[in-house]
Amino acid sequence: MAPKDADRSTPPPLPEPLVVAVADSHTHLDMQSGTPAEGLARAASVGVTTVVQVGCDVPGSRWAADLAAEFEQVHAAVALHPNEAPRIFLGDPDGWSGQHRAPGGAAALDAALAEIDALAALPQVLAVGETGLDYFRTGPEGVDIQKESFRRHIEIAKRHGKALVIHDRDAHEDVIALLLEEGAPERTVFHCYSGDAAMAKTCAEHGWYLSFAGPVTYKANHVLREALSATPLDRVLVETDAPFLTPHPFRGRPNAPYLIPVTVRAMAAHLDLAEDELATAIAANTARAFGY
Repeated sequence: MAPKDADRSTPPPLPEPLVVAVADSHTHLDMQSGTPAEGLARAASVGVTTVVQVGCDVPGSRWAADLAAEFEQVHAAVALHPNEAPRIFLGDPDGWSGQHRAPGGAAALDAALAEIDALAALPQVLAVGETGLDYFRTGPEGVDIQKESFRRHIEIAKRHGKALVIHDRDAHEDVIALLLEEGAPERTVFHCYSGDAAMAKTCAEHGWYLSFAGPVTYKANHVLREALSATPLDRVLVETDAPFLTPHPFRGRPNAPYLIPVTVRAMAAHLDLAEDELATAIAANTARAFGY
């Protein structure tokens, strides 16, 4: 018998293909094994024919834009992750990011945001994100920096007419408050939605899209499935956030866009919808949200 750890490093098998093709609205191909071309081919073989490649820092955003220029089925999102902005400003002495950066202050943050702004102007870049607030990883000393970065990303998205992709971890109330204060872009997507049904209704009232990932399939996540039920069908997206958040029953193993059908089927079962009906809605929603 193979050791349990070996199984956890083994990619899950290909699921049965979807009849109606959908998009993975949020993935990180640069963090996955194999080449992007291989990952895209596996995804396409099961009906995942479009992906949004998301940048989390300047190098990753450049990479996303370059990949989207190379592959027609890839669209790019560019941004400084909420945890990246404080690391640029305050430095990264413990090396959490692997870069051991010295404090750069406001000038370094301005320079990084200027690069994101330039990338956001490119035609293959359809979104600004993932941006937002993360109170899990960054402590109180980074909150104001995160908020300033978030405000700047909102402005960039609106000026370029691009979608805004939100990262919201342990910061629901502040994320919504800041979006309302600044004025959210017309197309705003909550990536890996983690709020409850009441928050989902609030988001729907403002026309925001909610993207559900692997956690919606986890047995204990009743609150998240209630949020899915509360979300209008024309505002539902699906994503992997791969290589993270692999859906049940493969939790803990490597995630990739080809596993989208697993999450779609779990969502359809919970909503008591036919798989093709949900996939059709998701495909139309994703195209509308990202403007392709």
